[in-house]
Amino acid sequence: MDRIQKVLDHSIKNKYLFGVSMCVHQNNQDWCGTSGNFGLDSPYFIASTTKLFTSSLIFKLRALGKLDFEEQISNYLSEDVIKDLHRYKGEDHSKKITILNLLSHTSGLPDYFQTTKPFKKALENHLKEGNDAHWDFRQAIEWSKEMSPLFEPSKPHKAHYSDTNFQLLGRIVENLYENELADILQREICNQLELENTYLFTDPTNTQPKKMYFKSKELNIPLAMTSFRADGGVVSTSRELMVFLKSFMNGVLFPKSYLTEICRWNNIFFPLESGIGIHRFRPPWYFSPFRRIPEMIGHSGLSGAFAFYCQEMDTYLTGTVNQINNPGNSFKLLMRILTELRKNS
Repeated sequence: MDRIQKVLDHSIKNKYLFGVSMCVHQNNQDWCGTSGNFGLDSPYFIASTTKLFTSSLIFKLRALGKLDFEEQISNYLSEDVIKDLHRYKGEDHSKKITILNLLSHTSGLPDYFQTTKPFKKALENHLKEGNDAHWDFRQAIEWSKEMSPLFEPSKPHKAHYSDTNFQLLGRIVENLYENELADILQREICNQLELENTYLFTDPTNTQPKKMYFKSKELNIPLAMTSFRADGGVVSTSRELMVFLKSFMNGVLFPKSYLTEICRWNNIFFPLESGIGIHRFRPPWYFSPFRRIPEMIGHSGLSGAFAFYCQEMDTYLTGTVNQINNPGNSFKLLMRILTELRKNS
């Protein structure tokens, strides 16, 4: 895997990439490497890759008969949460939203992460400037309610990526397990997979995870990282993220038969598509016009973290570029890695 290490080393020549971490599993062999300011077991924020963990918990609950994808979320959430959650063109669609809508981003709900009311600019931009902020579940939902939905739930061929969906899923998980999300994640996933360095970030004084970068600036936003929770609050390492990803794809955490069902795709933002609790990345032909790069399924995060499986090459890839500025950096790295692996196959 010397070629893979060279790709990692070359990637940090990008003036805004200060460290990368990656694990690759292919042909029943694992390879892990880093470059720049990362160690092999450096913990980092996986951001929205957290959604795979939340999806796993929902799938587990489904397997236990505790919920069904087609059920309305009003069966699992309090009336004050549901009230005015989705009012579109003068009509209240709040009680039409299903578990499936949340998982597949077909609820039409706006993304609270783009709220501007408390910060006079989008929350995302507020944090990128290095301003820390804390919010709880109810604040996130109230911010979402103050924004306009984009379409009716389940509107054909419509999907809109929204962190609000996974805030709601996290609360449903807590209600059904009757416990805090951090404890549920620990018991139902981390303990089962023997993950010692993977957890929901809840302590703002915890300085172990690598700080994320926005361009050349380190972001110190621990309060925000405790607030993301089910939509983006997990810390892990590339090794442990690999253990999780293989378990997700091979029926360890929930019935493997679910994988066929959840791979039903809608466009969210090019070139990503949303399935049911999972994403698909299909590289455009012009990214590599002389050698087609196969598609991958999994998830990525704004932090530059990723966990993807390439079925065509039976290859798993996990890691991070730890840079918020350009989400494309992680996908460029993934495509370079797959290209190198194909040369050796």
